[in-house]
Amino acid sequence: MLSTLSADEKERAARFYFQRDREHFIVARGALRAILGRYLQRDPTRVGFRYSPHGKPALAMEAPGEGLRFNISHSHGLALCAVTRGREIGVDLERVRSIANLEQIAERFFSPGENAEPRALPARVKAEAFFNGWSRKEAYLKARGDGLSLSLDQFDVSLASGEPARLPRNQREPRDVGRWPLQELPPVFGYVAALAVEGHGLQIRGWQWNG
Repeated sequence: MLSTLSADEKERAARFYFQRDREHFIVARGALRAILGRYLQRDPTRVGFRYSPHGKPALAMEAPGEGLRFNISHSHGLALCAVTRGREIGVDLERVRSIANLEQIAERFFSPGENAEPRALPARVKAEAFFNGWSRKEAYLKARGDGLSLSLDQFDVSLASGEPARLPRNQREPRDVGRWPLQELPPVFGYVAALAVEGHGLQIRGWQWNG
């Protein structure tokens, strides 16, 4: 997969200190190129990227009418790639794990309403609720493509497992509540993931990519 990456991607891979992180980056980017290459009927080495001011990748060159949009996230050995046509998209994947200062992190980045919910949950499900919230916030911000210019505590997302993923409130951008539906994605046991996509009338299909 390293041979399919561009020069700047190879430079980014080389900057990782740990070999494991370097290999995860190479596999994620190589898989992304292979997947997009199939949609575009193009060799993976000929898939080029451009980046927004906040770092969101997009296709550098497209044939008229293609309109492909994509996003990718990876966490602890698992990667998730989302592709759509004609609408912006964001995806985030997180491995659920215990964090010693979880409540302090939530107080810093979550809204007051969101912070009240995990405190009322049993300890065994607090971590899952936290990462549900984190993945949904990240997916929404990645879909918008403007990084952290919108503070995480300026909008609410649903947190509890089993509750539909949604964006019930946005203090700064209230119109986004109806514009960006959220969708929970069940990857594998021990992980949570979320998708944010522009507009309605979605049909979601999922595959496990084996190269």
